[in-house]
Amino acid sequence: MSTALYPGSFDPFHVGHLDVVEQAVVLFGNVVVAVMHNPDKPSGVLTTAARVEIAQIACAHLSTVSVQAFAGLAVDAAKSVGALCIVKGLRTPGDFEIEQQMAHTNFAVAGVRTVYVPCDPAFSYVSSRYIRDIAMHGGDVSALVPKTVQQVLKTHFSSRGK
Repeated sequence: MSTALYPGSFDPFHVGHLDVVEQAVVLFGNVVVAVMHNPDKPSGVLTTAARVEIAQIACAHLSTVSVQAFAGLAVDAAKSVGALCIVKGLRTPGDFEIEQQMAHTNFAVAGVRTVYVPCDPAFSYVSSRYIRDIAMHGGDVSALVPKTVQQVLKTHFSSRGK
C-alpha cells in the first residue's frame, strides 16, 4: 500500500473532494488529506481547524484516510508524510491547464509527481466558493456536501449571522 497526498484549501470540503479521496484510496491505499494554509495571510471563510474538522467528518468512513493541516508547500507536505505522489481531481479542461503547470513545477523543484483523477461528472459543477455563498445566506447545500458536513456548516454559518 502506498500513500498519496491530496492537498487543497477545502473551504469547505464537498462531495467532489470526497469523490477524489475515495478514488485515491482505491489507487493508493493510504491518503493524507492536506488542508493547506498560509499563516502569513488570512484566507478562506472557515478557519484551518474548522476545515480539518469538516474533512475528518466527511472521511470518517475511510479507515486509511487521515486529515492534517500543513503550512507551506504541498511538495514539502508530501515529503513529510512519505507520499508517493500528489493527487489532484480534475473537473474541467481549465482545471487540467492549471494543475498541469503546477505538476510540472512541483516535479522540477522537488521531484514529486502528480496523479490526476477525473471527478465524477455528477460533481463537475461543485465549487467550494458557491457552497460558502449558499451556506452563508442560509441556503440548502445538501446536494453539494456530504451529509455529515451539512449540520457543521449550518451551525458554523448560523453562528456568524447572515
